[in-house]
Amino acid sequence: MPGYMYILKCADGSYYTGSTKYLQIRLNQHQTGQGANHTRRRLPVELIYCEYYKRIDHAFRREKQIQRWRREKKEALIFGKMNEISGVRHRSPH
Repeated sequence: MPGYMYILKCADGSYYTGSTKYLQIRLNQHQTGQGANHTRRRLPVELIYCEYYKRIDHAFRREKQIQRWRREKKEALIFGKMNEISGVRHRSPH
């Protein structure tokens, strides 16, 4: 089953990284306070980045990878500037 890895920007400027099979439903949950604790306390949220995967487990693995990244690296991914971060190996989405 396909899936998505996504990054939201919260009202306080923080980022939330998640994965889901049903992107629009999950975004609606976040916006209505039914999502994760992080987003519930920082509404509204905005979808700023998304990757599609043929398998949800690949999206989940990518989510966990990006959650370990520092803010600078997440922003490089979001804004398409991964090549500007020294020592970063970019893994293409599936």
